Amino acid sequence: MKTVTDQLGNAFTFDTSPKRIISLVPSLTELLYEMGLENEIIGITKFCVHPFHFKTTKVSVGGTKQVHYEKIEALQPDIIICNKEENTLEMIEELRKYCPNVFVTNIISIQDCLDMISTFGVIFNKRTNAQNIIDKIKYAHDDFQEFMSSRESQKVAYFIWATPYMVAGKDTFINTLLKLNKFENIYEGREERYPEVIIQKMRIQGDPDIVFLPSEPFPFKDEHAFELGRHTHHARAVFVDGEMFSWYGSRLVKSFDYFKRLHLRMDLD
Repeated sequence: MKTVTDQLGNAFTFDTSPKRIISLVPSLTELLYEMGLENEIIGITKFCVHPFHFKTTKVSVGGTKQVHYEKIEALQPDIIICNKEENTLEMIEELRKYCPNVFVTNIISIQDCLDMISTFGVIFNKRTNAQNIIDKIKYAHDDFQEFMSSRESQKVAYFIWATPYMVAGKDTFINTLLKLNKFENIYEGREERYPEVIIQKMRIQGDPDIVFLPSEPFPFKDEHAFELGRHTHHARAVFVDGEMFSWYGSRLVKSFDYFKRLHLRMDLD
């Protein structure tokens, strides 16, 4: 018997390791796969694109905000993995009617991520696999900090949506990774985690050196870069891989290498 606590403080007791997992968080589907739990994962969302073959081998139960409860009930899961940011409170409460073990993650810092991986290692009896991933993340993190040690800070705005324009603000995992890159988020002082912004005010609200346009969740195009650029003095619009800035879990191992390449690329621009 093992007792663990999720990142909202809910306690769970398992007599045996769960054998039927539904993951409603794309980045955590990837993590669970890389922990060696492919056979235990039975349900995913339509946004769980890694690993690619899960699209044809696992049951899609819907999206991250809306799911098909009848599909979830039919799958008879032992545990459902959720995230405070990705999934709604209403969804989480409804899911508990079909499965008592709805484990909710809440990732803002690197340590939150490492703690989550360690807890998954306990829950699923994959402690060695979990520790291997943790060690890789720590090594990549330390190596990246050394890489960044002599680099200068730059002011940035990281957009996540258009119509209306929205950005990543404080208390977000994206903002944590921006800080590690010495990117000073001009919207960190806003109260909302993902505030809607008036782009015509960008100059007086921080006037960034760089405007980041990620590949997800919104498909930004050149016209967005042009429009945003008109409302700064000399900011560069840089298209980036959104997964590298917003996916936690095992993706972090790849993220730090990606950030190195991003800095070197921007040095040459």
